[in-house]
Amino acid sequence: MDSRRLLRTSATALAAAGLILSGCSGGSDAAASRTTSAPPAAAPSSSPGDLKTFYGQKLTWRDCGVPSFQCATLRAPLDYAKPDAGEIELAVSRVRATGPGKRLGSLLVNPGGPGGSAVGYLQGYAGIGYPAPVRARYDMVAVDPRGVARSEPVACLTGPQMDTFTQVDQTPDDTAEVNALSAAFKGFSAGCAKKSREILPHVSTVETARDMDILRAVLGDERLSYVGASYGTFLGATYAELFPGRVGRLVLDGAMDPSLPAIDLNRDQTAGFETSFRAFAADCVSRPDCPLGTGSVAAAGEALKKFFRDVDAEPVPTGESRALGESLATTGVIAAMYDEGAWPQLREALTRATGGDGSVLLALADSYYEREPDGTYANLMFANAAVNCLDLPAAYAGPADVAKAVPSFEKASPIFGRGLAWAALNCTSWPTPATGGPHRITAEGAAPILVVGTTRDPATPYKWARSLAGQLSSGTLLTYEGDGHTAYGRGSDCIDTAINAYLLEGTPPAEGKRCS
Repeated sequence: MDSRRLLRTSATALAAAGLILSGCSGGSDAAASRTTSAPPAAAPSSSPGDLKTFYGQKLTWRDCGVPSFQCATLRAPLDYAKPDAGEIELAVSRVRATGPGKRLGSLLVNPGGPGGSAVGYLQGYAGIGYPAPVRARYDMVAVDPRGVARSEPVACLTGPQMDTFTQVDQTPDDTAEVNALSAAFKGFSAGCAKKSREILPHVSTVETARDMDILRAVLGDERLSYVGASYGTFLGATYAELFPGRVGRLVLDGAMDPSLPAIDLNRDQTAGFETSFRAFAADCVSRPDCPLGTGSVAAAGEALKKFFRDVDAEPVPTGESRALGESLATTGVIAAMYDEGAWPQLREALTRATGGDGSVLLALADSYYEREPDGTYANLMFANAAVNCLDLPAAYAGPADVAKAVPSFEKASPIFGRGLAWAALNCTSWPTPATGGPHRITAEGAAPILVVGTTRDPATPYKWARSLAGQLSSGTLLTYEGDGHTAYGRGSDCIDTAINAYLLEGTPPAEGKRCS
């Protein structure tokens, strides 16, 4: 999920809600229950002959139009199985190390998604906002993953078509509404197939990780140093699995668990958003102006559920042609769960919506979807679905499977469960078969890898960080006891000091270190 025009930290935290609200999965529950799958084949220790032209290329750096930043274009094979069959061009940006101190090479950054622009994140935050000692020693570098933003982006729907898609009822009450939701997902998939047929089979996380290794070599680094947030942790872990001997200093913040099938990922995230809402509600009911009342957290949850039912029955005006129905209202609420800094805005949005003005909650939803004021959309949601549906088999075989899963989702979250169960239907009709599957990542032989987890993270539950750190043969877990998605750069001196020391000195914190 992404609210980056509203929240600074959201640029580091795209992943998980994208997995839910734009869906990430498919197969039946029986198929999805398989938690292991063959990992990708290990990459060669040196670049094979058929990739020499890519590993040996020289980047031509140019001015980006953004002060201090340079841009270049990286070439990679469209299909690694047939590297001579065509190329893809990937957008790269960097800002050089500022000094003083010995230069440590390049530090790649990725904000997650999948579908978040790493170049945009670098130029808008990481390259100017990461701690000064880190920027002094590293060239800060980003590459938009294949299919994302400036790197031959996946396209699926027009702006008006996306407006219609985002308003489809995701809590269907009858057969007609189930059919309408299924038709919406099929239409989305068909649009992607029509507009992006050539690239759709080639936007997997494995392929993007291989692109990162080409970039590492072209930049002249023997090992990859990297900070990945949210989905970016899965990308970083995949790189470590493919190239364990080329791992430098990897920070995986807001970790995903690669061993889980799609349905479990979605259900765990659903529970994560419930946990986050309860933290928001506890804060809200302590205030005299809370739009959900001043009683208990449970009562606040019931008030929110009633609000969703009300806008489902009668959408709220927003001052424009789109009214605020249940789907957009739910998206707006979940968008604000990523950072407690957005809680005041959510209180205002709910106060105004219950008073008949849905504009602020609509703005939260629009920011998540990266909808511009002119009605156009960035390709975040398109790339998100394309990568997710390629990386894992679908959560469901069809609507009947969703109906069976709804009770377990509602147990995970009485507020969000039903809608998030149905949202995971999107990959069922995807035009390209999945090439990946759930499996444990150990990355035997890799240098120490730092995994960071936040105890009340709504989008990547803390137990995922514990799991990934335990899977990695060289993983160390750093814990942030707090709210919000991801931990680095969010105000904890303890977290930032530990990560900075690892990036600058190569020594991870002691196992079991906790910060607040």
